[in-house]
Amino acid sequence: MKIHFLGGTGTVTGSKTVVELNENRILIDCGLFQGIKSLRELNRQPLAIEPSTIDFVLLTHGHLDHCGWLPLLVKNGFKGKIFCTAPTKQISKLILADSAKIQEEEASKANQEHFSKHNPAEPLYTVADAERVTPFFRVIEPNLEVKLTDDCYFKFFPSAHILGACSIELHAEEKTLIFSGDVGQDDDVLMHPPQKPKSGDYIFLESTYGNRLHPQNDVLFEVEKIINTTISRGGNVIIPSFAVERVQTVMYLIWQLRLQNRIPNVSYIIDTPMGIRVLDVFNDNPKWHKLNPHECEEMCRMFTMISDYEDTINAIYDKRPKVVIAASGMITGGRVLSYLERYIDKPENTVMLVGYQAEGTRGRKLLEGAKEVKFYGKFYPVEAEVVLVEGLSAHGDQKDLLNWLSELKQKPQKIFLVHGENEAADTLRTKIFDTYGFDATVPLLGQVVEI
Repeated sequence: MKIHFLGGTGTVTGSKTVVELNENRILIDCGLFQGIKSLRELNRQPLAIEPSTIDFVLLTHGHLDHCGWLPLLVKNGFKGKIFCTAPTKQISKLILADSAKIQEEEASKANQEHFSKHNPAEPLYTVADAERVTPFFRVIEPNLEVKLTDDCYFKFFPSAHILGACSIELHAEEKTLIFSGDVGQDDDVLMHPPQKPKSGDYIFLESTYGNRLHPQNDVLFEVEKIINTTISRGGNVIIPSFAVERVQTVMYLIWQLRLQNRIPNVSYIIDTPMGIRVLDVFNDNPKWHKLNPHECEEMCRMFTMISDYEDTINAIYDKRPKVVIAASGMITGGRVLSYLERYIDKPENTVMLVGYQAEGTRGRKLLEGAKEVKFYGKFYPVEAEVVLVEGLSAHGDQKDLLNWLSELKQKPQKIFLVHGENEAADTLRTKIFDTYGFDATVPLLGQVVEI
């Protein structure tokens, strides 16, 4: 058996791992690279393994860095099946359509305003390409064994990261392989705790926060303080947010604060068409989260939902203080760019970051104190206050990741640390050995390991 590390190694994006058996190839996740240009350019490179030779895709969840390359996989010859949970199928369809639409719009804008080095600028894939993925999806319930071949089967088990997110237990050639996908926090605001693996010969564990612990601050108080401070000086709070789960988590916290009259009665806006559609996914899948239907309805009622871009423009030029939640979470695209173009250079405003900011993204640059930021070929001075609320991450921290390994009944032969920047992964490697005595390693991008 060979393991091909084609993405999500040395970085938190582009997750792609191929398990090569005697006659079959199984791809675990199929994500887009995001962040620095050298990584983004990998999205346009051919896959090291011919897509037509891949028999199955096992999809852990619907975030772009795990499903965003599927349109190109299909476009380049994949004819197999894509297994996932019901919420993951719903979310992936939304994410892929939104990703394609943004790429088409940005390519069009680049061609009109001539700020791209490419002439013409072209999207990585189109909306039509994204739609061609849907027929390949096969929905699977968690904890149900699914036979792939005579001697190979798998099952999903919940990982608590977002709606529908699961880890994978794969049995092949008398070996058990565990792929964590992204692991959520044990005490997440909306998600149930992750299910832990009981045994595994080889474990592929994410390491996004492998070198960090989330602060034990009162997140509700942090959000309250940020909103009140900004509104009191006549500013706007702009919250770049991932449309799946993070938008809903921030909504929930703000709703709780309003119920307790701890924040002012100003406009609270959701400006992410996909985030609004994800609310329907929440309502369709109550067993996957903690909110009941009544709470979902009450929470949504306090927000102004914006879908039309004309309404976005009106909101931007409305001089009254407001709180806006808009995608994308790492400020790589989407509606939030339009707000920041207008607000980033005004000191009364606040940009509230609520999740992981990958290397090379605008969010990471703001977090690291950048004095200017580039949108659509132009630089804007950063005068707005930039704050990070760490406790809202959908990723577990080092303690959560170590705890995820705590119920293993026997020592695995090897743990591969993926989906993390090198320092985070290497710190977790050491911590795993010190805690459990397990042998862990950090694979390289493009590495092939025989097991």
